[in-house]
Amino acid sequence: MSKFPSARRAPSLLAAAMLVLSPLACGPSQEDYDAALAHGHDLESQLRDAQASREQLEGRFNALQSQNEEMANRLRALGQNVEQLEGERTNLQSSLTDTQRALEELRARQAQAQARLATFQQLIERFRSMIESGQLRVRIVRNRMVVELPEGVLFDSGQAELKEAGQATLSEVGTVLQQIDGREFQIAGHTDNVPIRTRRFRNNWELSSARAVTVARFLIDQGVPASRLSAAGYADTQPVATNDTAEGRAQNRRIEIVLVPNLDELPDLSSLQGLTQ
Repeated sequence: MSKFPSARRAPSLLAAAMLVLSPLACGPSQEDYDAALAHGHDLESQLRDAQASREQLEGRFNALQSQNEEMANRLRALGQNVEQLEGERTNLQSSLTDTQRALEELRARQAQAQARLATFQQLIERFRSMIESGQLRVRIVRNRMVVELPEGVLFDSGQAELKEAGQATLSEVGTVLQQIDGREFQIAGHTDNVPIRTRRFRNNWELSSARAVTVARFLIDQGVPASRLSAAGYADTQPVATNDTAEGRAQNRRIEIVLVPNLDELPDLSSLQGLTQ
């Protein structure tokens, strides 16, 4: 019988799919729904694959452990061919150790996948009322969880001062961010590709950066620790829609609050250490 407890089933993603219950004026809700649902299905598929691999490893672990015990009994009973049997047992013990290490690594990956899924569902649930009112949406962008706020909610065109309605929205966002433990956030400003040149902003880089800093400072004033925030401006380099239409440009003018991955969610690059010396 395996000494390892069976993994829990991943929670349903029906709650995650609700992130697009109400569309934003600037983007179709069905696409958001499909994207969130597809991501949820992908995570669940990964968890199922990990569970199958884990069960296979557990079966191999148990079989090797039984062989190890049988070999020990044979050594005690036979009292001969000791050197050969000891060599076989050593090899078996090494295989047992490798299998156990692989099983532990698989458990860690399962735990990370389940934690990411839980965080995504937590964001959806806590931002549900704001999603339904069209103030923001929660998406997966470049394999990262992102809270996206349209420019029109926060700023007037070409400006970096928060509107009164934008301050109210960010106050609600700040309340939620404070409740998410152990996470850092990057505030990312984005623009369309229409050039800007004013007395204050010479280009879209300056405008997007100033807006990101404005949002970060406001969230700090609302109680989000400054140590958990960073700000960056991307100008028009990361569009989410075409810049050939007014609707597409409106989608590109946005503020993103990105959940920065924790170190334990990043790939282990320790094996490459020798190549850098």
